[in-house]
Amino acid sequence: MRKRQKKYSAAFLYILTIIGVFFLPFAIVKRSFKDWIIVYLVSIIGNSWADRYLVSRGYLKYKIRPFKKSFKIHLPFDYVHYPLMLLYYNQWTLNSKPAGIVLKLFPFIIPQVLIETFAATKTDLITWRKGWNWQHSFISLAIKMLLCRGIISIIRIINKGKISVD
Repeated sequence: MRKRQKKYSAAFLYILTIIGVFFLPFAIVKRSFKDWIIVYLVSIIGNSWADRYLVSRGYLKYKIRPFKKSFKIHLPFDYVHYPLMLLYYNQWTLNSKPAGIVLKLFPFIIPQVLIETFAATKTDLITWRKGWNWQHSFISLAIKMLLCRGIISIIRIINKGKISVD
């Protein structure tokens, strides 16, 4: 029975990753290509650091992950799922005011937290430890998304408020 659950967990991970990889080019190859590449790279760097920290402190553990011997982080989430979510969030909030930026977080964070909660409770993909729960995931995703959105806003201010590539 345990082997079967591991098989389904891996299938769940790979299906979500394939869907993410499919949608990634649609999120990047748009007007302001340079901005979206920057968003993608900032999200990879920031989320990899945060994930590495949480794994090293023992809050999260990934039992099923690609390149298990080389990386302790979850590569599909750090390099595909989260950056894709952040790209669409940044595109949707491109011209939003602060209240809109905060309110538009919820359609992105709530499904992500629900998927992560499902993965933590019903699969072997992620294990929450040391009191980590869905609230921590919700707050950390919100902070990371707002920080990245702030970095992109600063880059746009430096570029005199213009989109980098028209």
